[in-house]
Amino acid sequence: MAQLPPGIRFITSFSRDQWYRAFIFSLTFLLYASFHLSRKPISIVKGELHKHCAASHEVELDSYKEYAAQIQPLKKPFNASQCGWEPFDKNNYKQLLGALDYSFLCAYAVGMYLSGLIGERLPIRYYLTGGMLASGLFTAMFGLGYFYNVHNLWFYIMAQIANGLVQTTGWPSVVTCIGNWFGKGRRGLIMGIWNSHTSVGNILGSLIAAYWVSTCWGLSFVVPGVIVAVMGIVCFLFLIEHPKDVSCSCTPSSSFKTFLNGTSRCRIQIPTLNAKENGKPQDPEMQHLLTDSENCSVSLNSSTVVSGEGRHGTSAISFLGALRIPGVVEFSLCLLFAKLVSYTFLFWLPLYITSVEHLDAKRAGDLSTLFDVGGIFGGILAGLISDRLEKRASTCGMMLLLAAPTLYMFSTVSKMGLEATVVMLLISGALVNGPYALITTAVSADLGTHKSLKGNARALSTVTAIIDGTGSVGAALGPLLAGLISPSGWNNVFYMLMVADACALLLLLRLIQKELQCDADHTLFKEH
Repeated sequence: MAQLPPGIRFITSFSRDQWYRAFIFSLTFLLYASFHLSRKPISIVKGELHKHCAASHEVELDSYKEYAAQIQPLKKPFNASQCGWEPFDKNNYKQLLGALDYSFLCAYAVGMYLSGLIGERLPIRYYLTGGMLASGLFTAMFGLGYFYNVHNLWFYIMAQIANGLVQTTGWPSVVTCIGNWFGKGRRGLIMGIWNSHTSVGNILGSLIAAYWVSTCWGLSFVVPGVIVAVMGIVCFLFLIEHPKDVSCSCTPSSSFKTFLNGTSRCRIQIPTLNAKENGKPQDPEMQHLLTDSENCSVSLNSSTVVSGEGRHGTSAISFLGALRIPGVVEFSLCLLFAKLVSYTFLFWLPLYITSVEHLDAKRAGDLSTLFDVGGIFGGILAGLISDRLEKRASTCGMMLLLAAPTLYMFSTVSKMGLEATVVMLLISGALVNGPYALITTAVSADLGTHKSLKGNARALSTVTAIIDGTGSVGAALGPLLAGLISPSGWNNVFYMLMVADACALLLLLRLIQKELQCDADHTLFKEH
């Protein structure tokens, strides 16, 4: 018999289950990257919506607008103001652009609390597909304002509000799906790599938007909108919500480690497959999320058996019930301030670079992608460290502690030249996005499968929505505050971001102290 080709040997070296997991990992990665791809254009186009022009030409512009309205061609929209696109060509442009950010993010924050509750009660595939198709429509709708020469502020605000609401379908859906497929082993690293979809989407969105921003900024929105809609169709055709749906085999490990998130770790035991043998019930927090087939379940105790039937039969958790899970409130409030910092960079960084480096909108957009490149490494590093140390809260706290002085250095060093800006963008991106990525992925999944839930696999969507929804309040406040503060100087914006980082760290101190105390107890136990 002839030897198999190397490629075929490589393919057959992985089991059917592993290929399914790799497929779901890649698919959910691309699905949520497309969501972020559609959020980025607004930050790139800001430099085109308002252009700096000489004040002495204001009188000439009024007569020029009247003349332009008479000769305006039918096919190509004419921007009547040399200072930008009306109504963003006035001196209050920062407040108007901030209103666009605020309308999207407020709608996203409000909708996120409802999204998790709704998502638990609907099939993920249908729910996510509908959200992606609607998001594609409203993203493209913003860009159509260019082609139809729309200068009404409320048109753009309503497009942002609608898009913010429908985009809330994304995060609870993909986190629940990825949580169903992957257990707790190396969850921080796996989800750290997976969460790089945020930065990848931002980078792609920046590059796509920057390509057309100076020539036809409407396409900066229409093209991402089409991409999101197409990915919605892909989601409908291929997304598998749970391993059970394709009869994947169950592969529990005989022993698991407890992950230290500062909530309920002070239990030192080695669980076994059969809890009745040693008379001690297994901790549900040790159990893998995978419940792969109708007949494949691992008995933890009489009240916490998770089977395929139980996945559909367990009642959804209430909002207040999710809040009572230890650690949910602390991590939610921490994420509020961490996301405030991250989204301020997301929406205002290109404009800041334009002001400081005096670059055009395209070059500023391209340069801003370095912040997201740093974010990719920061998310992976945070997951790797938290897995190695088995401390989620301490890992977040360490990165937040380093982020505040780094932001101060960024505000100072970025004025020294392009090379210094590049370096600080990478470092700041890693430290700012690291805690944000860890909390929204691994921590959310840990808390969504907490032992107090007694095997309720349907709680993950609600817990994820609460944590990310609270974070989205900060995401709404950050760009709004930046728009209000930036007229007094960009340094004041950076001071605001440093205070937010400090607040995020303070909110984790109790969990960090609990992790360290448990470590001390564990060491004392070993010595005796």
